[in-house]
Amino acid sequence: MDKKLKRLEEEQRRLMKEIDNMNVGSRKKSSSGSLMQFLIGLVLMGAGLFWIFQSVRVSTGYGSIYTIGGWGVPNGTIIIPLLIGIVMLFVMERKIFGWIVTGIGVAVILVGIITSVRLHFYGTSLFEYILMFGFTLVGGGLVLKNLFKK
Repeated sequence: MDKKLKRLEEEQRRLMKEIDNMNVGSRKKSSSGSLMQFLIGLVLMGAGLFWIFQSVRVSTGYGSIYTIGGWGVPNGTIIIPLLIGIVMLFVMERKIFGWIVTGIGVAVILVGIITSVRLHFYGTSLFEYILMFGFTLVGGGLVLKNLFKK
């Protein structure tokens, strides 16, 4: 009885190893195909985004006056919150308020710079336009497909 049981256990182990080997081989094929799709998607998306970015020109806005809402702010006054925050850091004992005002000053400067930038898309042919956005969207689709595959 023990010999039969041992033979059955050995046969079961051998069959389980064969099944595992078959599953490992199929997993390797599908994962390499998925990796190839992912890499092709990254290349397509990168090429499309590069092409789009090459077709856009950046220029600055209205010169020395920033507009926040409907209110025009001269260039020099945008630095005042930053200067007040720096003074507060050296004068006040509780430096947290100085850091907050300094952070607000830096944020106001960055918002002023970003809002003064203008982007201009240079005209291209319809074929180039379709290819630019097609590469980007197809590549993004392949990347997302492989990232969120179960």
